[in-house]
Amino acid sequence: MTGVPIAITTGEPAGIGPEIALRAVLATERPCVLLGDRVLLEQTARTIGLAWPPPRCSIHHEALAEPVAPGHPRAANARYVLKLLDRAIDGCLAGQYCAMATAPVHKAVINEAGIAFSGHTEYLAAATGARAVVMMLVGGGLRVALATTHLPLAQVAAAITPESLGRTLDVLDQDLRSRFAIPRPHIAVAGLNPHAGESGYLGREEIDVIGPAIAAARRRGIDAEGPWPADTLFVPARARSFDAIVAMYHDQGLAPLKYASFGHGVNVTLGLPLVRTSVDHGTALDLAGSGRADPASMLASIELAAELASHEVSTSSRAERKAARNSPKSAPNSPLPRAGEGRG
Repeated sequence: MTGVPIAITTGEPAGIGPEIALRAVLATERPCVLLGDRVLLEQTARTIGLAWPPPRCSIHHEALAEPVAPGHPRAANARYVLKLLDRAIDGCLAGQYCAMATAPVHKAVINEAGIAFSGHTEYLAAATGARAVVMMLVGGGLRVALATTHLPLAQVAAAITPESLGRTLDVLDQDLRSRFAIPRPHIAVAGLNPHAGESGYLGREEIDVIGPAIAAARRRGIDAEGPWPADTLFVPARARSFDAIVAMYHDQGLAPLKYASFGHGVNVTLGLPLVRTSVDHGTALDLAGSGRADPASMLASIELAAELASHEVSTSSRAERKAARNSPKSAPNSPLPRAGEGRG
């Protein structure tokens, strides 16, 4: 993949995405393409005193629907944000880009525009027709995958089934082997309840759902163990003895990882026919336009994307990529339309 650029989407135009993308491409030696409004990017660079145009980086221009002021997102630009993602996806599948790294988007603003959107992970799955995807954060010496992603806490227990957890373990094991070049990943699985259910006294999900899913995965050749109580699993010496940890819900896994990574974490979407990384933070509207946004997570995203793309792609992954390139860009019955589709 040497010489093939990484696509960098600049995210919500009123947030810190344009600034951290510009700062990151100036700090990396990787060939990159910035996807965004050229006028906005040039204005951002000149306002905060960065070189323009950035060396070793080209610009793929996509025009904003309406001008923006830093810190004040507009629903009219929601489709612009999604068009950046669509262009990066199409370019990766066509081989124009070796990977994509994404700046943060504002979910509420996209939904205000009448577009059902719960996050990058779900949008990418629908856009590529991926059968199953897994959100994993990397940082602070940890890899933490999620059994559920952007769900209200009250809905988490019902969303975890032996089948869904089994798919998570399958995708995680496969991508750790093919993308991270780990020959036999050692995976820990957290429990859902305090003390992993305390033998059923604090909940039976560990006995009825999580334990059977782990046992079935082991029969398939996956080196998984658990369920572990989450409070002791994330003790550093224990957590770092595993290649990855599966957490049952968003904050169970991401709170300790973000504490350990101190703003250098990277979000990786597993199970896609392309490499996608992202920052581990949001749009930080309060910092937009200030010139004080920290690009560390964006830079780490670019570097990890390049590393993952450099690993030899397996024969099965090549076949999946070819199939995705020749298939419709929305999964059947998907609630997540492409930027030019859907309501409003």
